[in-house]
Amino acid sequence: MKGQIIDTIKAYRTIIIHRHVRPDPDAYGSQIGLQKLLEHNYPDKRILSAGEHDETLGYLAEPDHVTDTDYREALVIVTDTANTERIDGQRYTSGEKLIKIDHHPNDDGYGDFVWVNTMASSASELIYDLYTYGCEKEGWQMPDSAARLLYAGIVGDTGRFMYPSTTRHTFEAAGDLASFAFDREALHNAMYEREPHVLKLQGYLFQHAEMDKNGCVYVKLPKTVLAEFGVSPSETSLLVGTLGSMKGIRAWAIFIEEDGEIRVRLRSKGPVINGLAKDFGGGGHPLASGATVLSWEEADRVIARLKEICAAE
Repeated sequence: MKGQIIDTIKAYRTIIIHRHVRPDPDAYGSQIGLQKLLEHNYPDKRILSAGEHDETLGYLAEPDHVTDTDYREALVIVTDTANTERIDGQRYTSGEKLIKIDHHPNDDGYGDFVWVNTMASSASELIYDLYTYGCEKEGWQMPDSAARLLYAGIVGDTGRFMYPSTTRHTFEAAGDLASFAFDREALHNAMYEREPHVLKLQGYLFQHAEMDKNGCVYVKLPKTVLAEFGVSPSETSLLVGTLGSMKGIRAWAIFIEEDGEIRVRLRSKGPVINGLAKDFGGGGHPLASGATVLSWEEADRVIARLKEICAAE
């Protein structure tokens, strides 16, 4: 499949890369990391990254402004996105050909070419694997800018190499990427330093987290609480893993109220939760998923189901 993807890339003058809405470091890392990689090895091609910019990821990069006409006779690649509903920018169908590169379960096999590897820690790890294949077969080189982005994507999606998805190959990939010329310490600081207002919300999470006897934990963050701490919904992504340090926790859910909907972030230390996410219009990995509900009553149904899952395991 890697050979087919590279052959297809070589055949197109314009390539537009998409990723999922509400991006995280792996979304930017795989998307813009691939862009930088292709720009370096095919300087005659026009490579664009599409999607709304998330200011909290400004330390990594910023996507391009892409117009309707850019899609004419273009190749479109979507990274790190399991289903079409979560692709940022529905013009992804406007290109001539579509490639999907992802590490989530392939429940929605969209695209003319589909490369999905659920054993990979991240989509950025898959882009690194594409690079090593291209290096061997096509003489590809890795620019420092791409290495930085791919490294950030791997670090982000592995929780600094703490999640079970981290493999020996993950460490090998990260080790190779870390050998390139970028400031790794500054990158880590940008990814994990907490602004004072975010730290205060972190304290709120621990104070208001509710745990049952089976290790199910949940916290609700209505808009009034976010406004009180001056934290944007996207900034809550910095805190989703913090509850994992609670003693006795097995799975947890954080509910973030936005305009017209409530975002659900699900994490687990064992019980499989991506089926629950799928039932509420989301999806993801067995131990890290997300969904969206439209009311607090629906959120309570998610909590009830999560409690059942923890009790059954």
